[in-house]
Amino acid sequence: MKLTLAIHEVSDAKLGSGTTLDGGVLTVDADELREAILEDRRIESVDIEVANPGQPCRIGVVFDILEPRAKEPGTGSDFPGLLGPMAMAGQGTTHVLRGTALTVVDAQQEPGIASKMMEMHGEAAVNSPYGNLHHVVVVPHMIPGTPRHVELNALRLASARATVFLGSAGVGQEADSTEEFELDGPSTNREDVPRIAYIGQIHGHQMVVEEDERILYGSNTEGMVPVTLHPNEWMDGAVVCSYWVMRVETYFYQNHPIIRELYRRHEVGEINFVGTVATVAASLEADRNRNCLLAAHQAKWNLNADGVVLTKYGGGAPHVDMGETARICEALGMKTVVQVSDSSGDRRAESAMLFNYPEVDAIVYGGGGDIAWDVEPVERVIAGSPAVAQALAQMTQIPAQALCGVTNQQGASVVRAVVY
Repeated sequence: MKLTLAIHEVSDAKLGSGTTLDGGVLTVDADELREAILEDRRIESVDIEVANPGQPCRIGVVFDILEPRAKEPGTGSDFPGLLGPMAMAGQGTTHVLRGTALTVVDAQQEPGIASKMMEMHGEAAVNSPYGNLHHVVVVPHMIPGTPRHVELNALRLASARATVFLGSAGVGQEADSTEEFELDGPSTNREDVPRIAYIGQIHGHQMVVEEDERILYGSNTEGMVPVTLHPNEWMDGAVVCSYWVMRVETYFYQNHPIIRELYRRHEVGEINFVGTVATVAASLEADRNRNCLLAAHQAKWNLNADGVVLTKYGGGAPHVDMGETARICEALGMKTVVQVSDSSGDRRAESAMLFNYPEVDAIVYGGGGDIAWDVEPVERVIAGSPAVAQALAQMTQIPAQALCGVTNQQGASVVRAVVY
């Protein structure tokens, strides 16, 4: 299966008349974008702004961040099962506005322990992988009285619609470059190099999913068992983040760092990248045992892997599930690497140790919540309400767990652990 990304480099973004991409400048017609989002009658109004790197601007509370993309007509479905008709993702040509992001603000959420924000200037911005992107920010406001789960569903559909609307500015234009991703499947043999698989959690069921939540091909993952996916499916709209951001944004499913790195090593002949398994972290012990066992055995018997890279979705319970899956993989003869985020607030190894299997000894740090950056108050805040705007404007310190992308479960963090 082959996926071609037609890359259109964007060096600036602004609001203006007509939505166009010209000379690397993305001009967004706010009225056109607003009209596309307001196709959903549950949304009463939409605020639209642009925030560029280096501007003293703060954004929150963030629902999701996505890269503007749109399929070449006739080559596939945009967000199949969620926005477009059900089809296999990961094929055909997808136009990408590289250097931009669509940032969706949840106007109904107040800042809290699970909320996220963006800082566009200073040291905090440098330490986020999103700080150097040109953000088109949309703030949908729901019709009063809308149930919370319906609001969240509307936000999810709005994020998909707006992403495709912006990405369509590249359709019909010559791309600055192309990237191709193609794997023949797990049956392909390469002598003398290890067969490597990826097992990634796409939700943690300690956060109960809503009936109308959309995560995998429009499914809410309730009752899901591990499923084998082609790597391209992750990067082409099959998977979006859940309503609980939990250190994961859709942008880095679209640009999955681990999948891209495994592809790179596959292409230079260092490994044989044989495929991926999508799984969920369980809330019940019986579900945990089943999912960990099935994910490991799919990597072993369906993909015939020699080694596995594993990531989690969320905090402590997913951390334990990932560790148990890795332990089973090791028992089946597959070497493992796990990526963890530091769950301790006191910087002590004892506080962060949620599993301790001697055989699971290759551990990569993906950022933690034990650091913070001092910041100055700002005049410009893009938020869903005056109360949230005032709270964000007056912040003098931003903790890592509040800043999008610093602690990143997909491997995109730009910070690392140092032992003194």
